[in-house]
Amino acid sequence: MDSLRLAGCQTIYVDGSFVTAKNAPNDFDCCWEVNGVDAALLDPILLIFDPNTDAQKAKFYGELFPNVTEINTGSTFLEFFQIDKENGRPKGIIALDLAGMK
Repeated sequence: MDSLRLAGCQTIYVDGSFVTAKNAPNDFDCCWEVNGVDAALLDPILLIFDPNTDAQKAKFYGELFPNVTEINTGSTFLEFFQIDKENGRPKGIIALDLAGMK
């Protein structure tokens, strides 16, 4: 979150097993708002999208995607994260206001 906040990101949305009732979540998925972000200030790993996002997982223990259109579905990542991949029904995610954090 610090890396994104320092680059000007205002909001991130958290998904994955991290936002479930699991006692020991495996990971998290995140998408972040691109408006106002200075790409030159971003951690370069946040812009690497290898097939398994291994570099992001190694450094951040999760996947962080800019909230742009997801290629496979044609939806933004924010829209994509709000659909349960098991049953296709809408689901909740967590929004974090980075602008208000210090």
